[in-house]
Amino acid sequence: MKNATIIGATGFGGLGLIEILLRHPEFKIKQLAARKDVGKRVDEVFPHLKGFCELIIESPEAIDYSGMDIAFFSTPDRAGMTLISEFFSRDIPVIDFSGDFRFNDAETYSAYARFKGMEDKHLAPEILAHAVYGLPEVNADRIKTAKVVGNPGCFAVSIMLGLLPAVEMGLADSQTIICDGKTGVSGAGKNPGEANFYPQRYENVNTYREGKHQHIYEVENVLKSKSKNKVRIMFVPQIVPLNRGILTTMYATAKAGLTTKKAFDAYKEYYEGKPFVVITDKSPNTTDVRGSNRCEIRPMVDERTGMLFITSAIDNLVKGQSGNAVQNANIIFGFDERTGLDVPAFYP
Repeated sequence: MKNATIIGATGFGGLGLIEILLRHPEFKIKQLAARKDVGKRVDEVFPHLKGFCELIIESPEAIDYSGMDIAFFSTPDRAGMTLISEFFSRDIPVIDFSGDFRFNDAETYSAYARFKGMEDKHLAPEILAHAVYGLPEVNADRIKTAKVVGNPGCFAVSIMLGLLPAVEMGLADSQTIICDGKTGVSGAGKNPGEANFYPQRYENVNTYREGKHQHIYEVENVLKSKSKNKVRIMFVPQIVPLNRGILTTMYATAKAGLTTKKAFDAYKEYYEGKPFVVITDKSPNTTDVRGSNRCEIRPMVDERTGMLFITSAIDNLVKGQSGNAVQNANIIFGFDERTGLDVPAFYP
């Protein structure tokens, strides 16, 4: 049994970790920490946990490192980098949910931070070289020995899993790929801002951060390592009145001679042995994956226009966040990737 500490335990990401680890046969939650609700039992913050998890929420300064096997940082940008040194010096693996460790050199991080409009000086640059980008379908071998894992952004997971076969196998003949992403309100976190209050969100859809979303940077960073040609992403995210879920549609010029069957077969081959990627010939729904760690992908070719069209669906709080993090933790400790995660979507 491995002992896990969750920092940022009172946000949606921390809650997702608690819910998954409570059913995980190989992990025990040792400690919960957060800046808010310190001193409360976690079931006071989330009443549905009563009888399942009643740990007291500690402050990050009160963390007990003894007996800790892994730490999850469900914290915002620039929080993890202020906390990680103590964990790193004690050889405790860390999985961070923010952009702090999605890049493994200070120059790339600084470019990402400027793209997002943040302070661009990393506060733990000596640790960046040890960071591994935490997309298991790409980096499982490196994650096995990682001491720091930068969990990907939710939109990034949806886009990258949708595009990697097209880019790496040469199915797309476009230098610019258009990505249209729709996300539920939970993607904004527990404090989503005035624009997402119920009266303003219900029956309303809008675009935001058009072409400037922070996940573009990490997506292009991964795709450029997989493609012979430079690939750029034109990404337009939209927020829709859903609780949870991401549906991303991606458009590129198809390689000459590519058919829907050839694209489907290529995607099946690429993701062979990847337990959480499901290739389908039906139109994906967010309800197909809600509450699960799956990514459902449909590739097809519109022969009339010669366009390759890819749809991917994930639950932004599971495969887009906590589930993916636990999948990474399973890999670190040599457990089957599916442990604690192999559950169906909940319906309706």
